Amino acid sequence: MDNNTGKKEQTGLTRRDLIKNGLLLAGAAVIPLGYISAAVTPPPKPKVASLRKLGSLEVSAMGMGVQNMHRKYTTEVPYRPEMINIIRAAYDRGITFFDTAEAYGPFENERILGDAIQPFRNNVVITSKFGFAIDPVTGQRQPGGLNSNPEHIKLAVEGSLKRLKTDRIDLLYQHRVDPKVPIEDVAGAIKELMQQGKVLHWGLSEPGIQTIRRAHAALPLTAIQNEYSMATRDPERQVIPLCEELGIGFVPWFPLDCQLLTGWIDANTRFAPGDFRAGTPRFSPESLAHNMQLVELIKTWAQRKQVAPAQIALAWLLAQKPWIVPIPGTTVMDHMIENSGAAAVQFTSAEINELDSAVRAIEVKGLRLPQGVLNMSGVESPMK
Repeated sequence: MDNNTGKKEQTGLTRRDLIKNGLLLAGAAVIPLGYISAAVTPPPKPKVASLRKLGSLEVSAMGMGVQNMHRKYTTEVPYRPEMINIIRAAYDRGITFFDTAEAYGPFENERILGDAIQPFRNNVVITSKFGFAIDPVTGQRQPGGLNSNPEHIKLAVEGSLKRLKTDRIDLLYQHRVDPKVPIEDVAGAIKELMQQGKVLHWGLSEPGIQTIRRAHAALPLTAIQNEYSMATRDPERQVIPLCEELGIGFVPWFPLDCQLLTGWIDANTRFAPGDFRAGTPRFSPESLAHNMQLVELIKTWAQRKQVAPAQIALAWLLAQKPWIVPIPGTTVMDHMIENSGAAAVQFTSAEINELDSAVRAIEVKGLRLPQGVLNMSGVESPMK
């Protein structure tokens, strides 16, 4: 999930410039602050131009992550009413798939999403995640880092349901595999929640390969959520082929790689203390200088297709498999409009083959996450 802030495009165009033609009526999608009341009459379900299936779950081809709507990468706290406006405007533009987690905040992102979707709750698919050791009452992080004990899962879900102001979570993920709890025990807890109608589908985020197989055997999975983008192609080796084999959908987070693939970061960009990217090897000065070759490739294709660089990066993901649904995030209305339009960008077979070859010829430098965070990815669940 990427949080985008406004700078000048390297092509000389801002994202606003690229999208304003033909979108003069977009302001109609910006809901006035008075609309935030839950008492408003629910609008009709929007017309969605493109739908996809994650397993048996139908969602819009482009989803939206709300991870940074409580706090940007740059540490500012966004204006909450405007975040609600953006979510509602995304729905008006056909986005029906929204992603959050109890750990985001903790809790605050679920509250923002819960407030935003009240007028149209039954027309959207919402996800949340459990798995971190977070006190379900205070929100304080507890020792151990992770906790997928069945009883803790049930408490976490009860808290999520209250904050999301709903009676069910459409798709619930284990945020990270707990190395102390067999995945079969996790699946058992989810099955109970499904029987109670509190969870409709489940999935895993950043799991080990064998854990996917075991989880799916215990209780069929709907989706795997991993970082995947033009810059992070690791899932292509094992995870995506396994999803195809088992009929599981795939949801890429960080599909724009923390702004890298939008074309606004250049070799001279530096990040302030507290910014997530300041401690991420991929965004070090040396790595950025090297990785600009991928950014330049994207810009070339953006000019060729007469779209924004971010739209090329998102459309490329959509072109990989028909059951891939990216969830870009933003705290800027114009960027949401741009991201939502990426599904309309089409490549011919020759174009996607050409672009694929060019992307895969570039070796991206630097770890995708700080090492401490990366250590929680690809973990295998202990045997029962």
